[in-house]
Amino acid sequence: MSEPSSDGPIVDVWVFNGNSNRFPSAVFLSKDRALKWAREKRLVGTLTRYPVDIPLYDYAIENGWFEPKSEKHFSSEFIGNFSSAAQDHVHVDAEQE
Repeated sequence: MSEPSSDGPIVDVWVFNGNSNRFPSAVFLSKDRALKWAREKRLVGTLTRYPVDIPLYDYAIENGWFEPKSEKHFSSEFIGNFSSAAQDHVHVDAEQE
């Protein structure tokens, strides 16, 4: 995946989740901008790249990161809570920089 050009479609975004938050607190088009913001605010959390217009569950299967093997892997609860450590991500900890 690559970041979009100024005239191209958005193909992915960078999503920041604080360590204690279940929901994202920011979404960026640029990884550099996201990291700058997180460092300026002295945040601790994870910055993860997400594809746009494709569910992560489907994207992981297409990329060979995940293969459903049991009935539960096809359930709405599993799909709705799916995440993948294979995604491009960065652990942010401004306290350690």
